[in-house]
Amino acid sequence: MSLRAIVFDFDGVIANSEPLHFRAFRDVLAQDGIELKEPEYYARYLGYDDRGTFGAIAAERGATWTLGQVANLVGRKARRLEQLERDMSVLFPGAETVIRTAANAVPIAIASGALGVEIRRVLDRANLTHHFTAIVAAEDTPTSKPAPDPYLRAVALLSDAVAGPLAPGDCVAVEDSNWGLESARAAGLRTVAVAHTYSAESLGPADLVIPSLGAFDLRDLHRLFLE
Repeated sequence: MSLRAIVFDFDGVIANSEPLHFRAFRDVLAQDGIELKEPEYYARYLGYDDRGTFGAIAAERGATWTLGQVANLVGRKARRLEQLERDMSVLFPGAETVIRTAANAVPIAIASGALGVEIRRVLDRANLTHHFTAIVAAEDTPTSKPAPDPYLRAVALLSDAVAGPLAPGDCVAVEDSNWGLESARAAGLRTVAVAHTYSAESLGPADLVIPSLGAFDLRDLHRLFLE
């Protein structure tokens, strides 16, 4: 076996946007009289997509939002996030180089719980979107991470870009959270964890842990297939 494709998570791996997501959730929830603290967000909600986050908060806080109200909250949060992103780059240092280097070696994709418009907005600003063979966003699968659906969908889309059948075991997922690592492992991918959001020690179940995206090295990924 050998490395044939790479699937990146987005928030927390490519984009340093988790602090902005927290602020957007916090601001929208405050308008409904709900306080969200930063440690709580990272400990309990980061692994969900937007709809899942609001659903989990509703269940824990006793909110009785209808589906329509949740959709409204998601829309308000998306608009607030766009405001926070204006006139700034949210890419982690080295992200552009890593994306271009990886795309020159193998087909690459994104599997994320973020909305597609949010992902493409950030990538478009840096002229990076065209490097990705596939982008799987929150709205593209019925179930989000930690379920395997986003990674299974990404592998299926990548299969059209490689010669011969592509199996999940031919691919490496690059993640920053245990929710994402669980999703990738359940789908059958090998895993690399980037310690941007959580400590390296807490990401131990990954096949490889690196301190930052700047330490990303394709040679290390190829070695995963020799072990």
